[in-house]
Amino acid sequence: MICVIIRAQLGACMTLKLGIIGAGRIGRVHADTLTTRVAGATVWAIADIHAPSAQAAASEFGIPAHTDDPAALFELPELDAIAICSSTDTHTHFIKMAARAGKHIFCEKPIAHDLAEIDAALATVAAAGVQLQIGFNRRFDANHIRLKRAIDNGEIGAPQLLHIISRDPAPPPIEYIAVSGGLMMDMMIHDFDMCRFLLGEVVEVFAMGDCMVDPAIGADGDIDTAKVMLRFENGVIGSIENSRQAVYGYDQRVEVFGSQGAASSGNRHANAVTISDGGSVRRDLPMNFFMDRYRDSYAAEMAAFVAAIANDQPVPVNGDDGRAPVVMAKAGLRSLRENRPVRLAEIDGAKA
Repeated sequence: MICVIIRAQLGACMTLKLGIIGAGRIGRVHADTLTTRVAGATVWAIADIHAPSAQAAASEFGIPAHTDDPAALFELPELDAIAICSSTDTHTHFIKMAARAGKHIFCEKPIAHDLAEIDAALATVAAAGVQLQIGFNRRFDANHIRLKRAIDNGEIGAPQLLHIISRDPAPPPIEYIAVSGGLMMDMMIHDFDMCRFLLGEVVEVFAMGDCMVDPAIGADGDIDTAKVMLRFENGVIGSIENSRQAVYGYDQRVEVFGSQGAASSGNRHANAVTISDGGSVRRDLPMNFFMDRYRDSYAAEMAAFVAAIANDQPVPVNGDDGRAPVVMAKAGLRSLRENRPVRLAEIDGAKA
């Protein structure tokens, strides 16, 4: 049942009506973004199986309707699109339901952990003729866009090496680790996507990893520290470092080295002040986590989704873009298990 708590008059500029599934952390990020920072869209309803969460989000963000039954959103004729921000194991189910209901879809990463599930969902989307955008928001970060422009414009010559550092300030709750798909599928998947965004397709990975932060993560069968080497189709050699804990805050850096120079991006800080005295030269810690560091990119990705639907143009991050990093993560996991380089061709089209 849909519970209407606010009767709002929609302005003429509010053209795309969305429903959100999931009122957890990322669902609330998108609810905040869509209701305050994205023109041309309005959030009409939010659903979460935990009714108090849906009600609280609806009240906080001025969303007209809320429900504890996500399926109810697909029956609302008012909705043009659905933003799927629920747990990963529900993504393909909701993608297929939304597609069959004729709703355009924004879905958080990853689409799923299983390639067959992903392929079935993408086939349903294609058959329905709706759009599907995957939530790789880092593509929309101003630093990453500038890096890509430097590469594409030849400012650093022919790219030769890529290095990505991605470290969280603290590990997530162990309950989340158990259902997340693990570090490579949950955390490093953003970095796998960034590799493709910047330099194209990867053909081979070699992974090393261990549990160096929290023994409970290892007991649950996952790792919290990893290094992955990658070989790109164009010959570039890449590397990714991940850690679930950086005591100084959210560490997000990228460097691309080329024949005529290098391009790099550093961490974002709340201010640009450096303090120098007789004992040290120092500055404040970087922004603490993704909600602050990538706040603008969340708005940019949603604005791009809304614009694509409004203008009947392809979305900038499609289902195939969502599928490819899952293949890379699976190759990384196999490499970790078997202690050898794994070509992506070994994974794609086969049961991993």
